[in-house]
Amino acid sequence: MDYVADIKKYTDSVDEAVVEAMAKTYRLVLSSPDSAVVAFGDETELETVKKNFLVKKLGLSDSDDLDAGLAAVGATMKGVSRKNRLTVYYLLAEHFGKLATFK
Repeated sequence: MDYVADIKKYTDSVDEAVVEAMAKTYRLVLSSPDSAVVAFGDETELETVKKNFLVKKLGLSDSDDLDAGLAAVGATMKGVSRKNRLTVYYLLAEHFGKLATFK
């Protein structure tokens, strides 16, 4: 999959080095069709994204208003039924100013 092209649908500037680093970091998750997408309609899935990506990987806390960030990315990708996990993660990292985590 061309992750850069997918991310460009939702944001004007894409740091290709960050996308490459994210793809390496999450290659196992992205290799499975089921785990390669994020189900925004599934509260359990969103809690997992918050806990494992936003808190553990990006170092955010609940005071960073994680739900608002998830809602913003969900709204940006509205109308897309299969939201690519790497695209979601990139947009979340961008939203919270944490793209440098992957540099």
